[in-house]
Amino acid sequence: MAGLTTAETKEASAETVKNIDSGIQLNIEDNFEAKEATDAEHAMTLRQAIKRYPKAIVWSILLSTAIAMEGYDLVLISSFYAFPTFTEKYGVSKNGGKAYQIPAPWQAGLSNGARVGEILGLFLNGIISERYGFKKTMIGTLILLLALIFIPFFAQNIETLEVAEILMGVPWGVFQTLTTAYAAEVYPVTLRAYLTTYVNMMWGLGQLIAAGVLRAFLHRADEWSYRIPFALQWMWPWLVRRGRAEEARIALRRLTSDASSSELDKTISMIQHTNELEKEVSSGTSYLDCVRGVNLRRTEITCLTWVIQAASGASMMGYSAYFFGQAGLPTSIAFDFSISLYAVAMIGVMLSWFAMTYFGRRAIYLSGLSTMFLVLMTIGFISLAPSSNHAASFATGSLLLLFTLCYDITIGSVAYSIVAEIPSTRLRTKTIVLARNLYNVQGIVNGISTPYMLNPDAWGWRGKAGFFWAGTAGICLLWSYFRLPEPKGRTYGELDLLFEQGVTARKFKEASVDVFVDSAEMVVGGEKRN
Repeated sequence: MAGLTTAETKEASAETVKNIDSGIQLNIEDNFEAKEATDAEHAMTLRQAIKRYPKAIVWSILLSTAIAMEGYDLVLISSFYAFPTFTEKYGVSKNGGKAYQIPAPWQAGLSNGARVGEILGLFLNGIISERYGFKKTMIGTLILLLALIFIPFFAQNIETLEVAEILMGVPWGVFQTLTTAYAAEVYPVTLRAYLTTYVNMMWGLGQLIAAGVLRAFLHRADEWSYRIPFALQWMWPWLVRRGRAEEARIALRRLTSDASSSELDKTISMIQHTNELEKEVSSGTSYLDCVRGVNLRRTEITCLTWVIQAASGASMMGYSAYFFGQAGLPTSIAFDFSISLYAVAMIGVMLSWFAMTYFGRRAIYLSGLSTMFLVLMTIGFISLAPSSNHAASFATGSLLLLFTLCYDITIGSVAYSIVAEIPSTRLRTKTIVLARNLYNVQGIVNGISTPYMLNPDAWGWRGKAGFFWAGTAGICLLWSYFRLPEPKGRTYGELDLLFEQGVTARKFKEASVDVFVDSAEMVVGGEKRN
């Protein structure tokens, strides 16, 4: 198209290219419209995006609320290990019946039961949501969850609780990727980071509510002290690209406001243009395609970005009430610290929004891992003090709060943005499913190892677990430095070409790319690539 006269351009505009998937006819004029839409998306401010997409924002927030269910239950279960009436009902006696403890194997089993169910739910979501859409998939899984909550509510033994966790994990697995994929697919570049990371805030909200509910019932001595927290899960369900261009246009109209017909046409042209670019790079949309060709690198980055969340000490936050108790704090103070921790987590997410406005995803991710490594090492060294040293116990609790703040400002929130941006549009849902499943596999490893680390009847590491997680955080930092690219400010079409050209992670930010020339030209480090 470069160098064409006006007459030649009009003549070329009459020629069409057949869309392989849907038969949509794309012409040169469509490319002009797509370029205009891309330029407009880059120029759009946050205020303009909020004004343009109010309905889409509301729907994303509503869908993301579902993830709070998982955060609530996972913290509920792990906090129950430090909850007197629960341990008396489902645990074994110690010290002649004066104290009770959930054995480490059962702690690992209960914590991992949900992860196993989530793995099943994630794969189901990759199939069901593409066939029936986000809305029907969400409604169906919410109805299923309403029925499954009866199992833990009436459970009389720990075996029944285990079954409940596995079965309830299936709908939670659906929520994990459905909310993130939806947030990634409806928004322009300006809003993408904020609403994908909002998912993490809902995770924190669920954790905070669970910690607060248990603190409120801590001094109640009957079975309702743990049955009511189970019953409160019923409140969550209550709260809560197939080439059809014309249907896509109608959907965009519903989700936007003050958008003219020409603006909608340009946006559709941009989506179609990106789809055409991706078909040149990858043919097919199966799970196997996620590890073929250029998509292998994109899948690696997406998967490990999410795995790092769980592999760099985050499990200490999930077991915070139990961790604080084993670190030497009284039970009531342990739950107070736990509530503070999850409140700090939500504050961290909001601070991450400001950080992502001024800094790139890569810079935030690397700085977060570096700081977390130092905090974990400090926790490990403090734990070398005698158990009778109460000041050391409070210092450990304070450092874990600092760790949580750092985690949620950086990798805890930014990872949701990265995993939504890095996969190709045609493989996004399946790539996110694979990534979240690997995250859950790491969660299972954590669910087995962390109870043994903290349980006094097992390894009894207590705060010394900080040394272990500092080591894994250091390995994660090394991978991130060499492999994690910078997607900030890039449209999906630009990301497609950057990956196709094999631009290294450290040069993603400086690369200049134009997706609307016949042979994509990029300038990387002063060197021109074709």
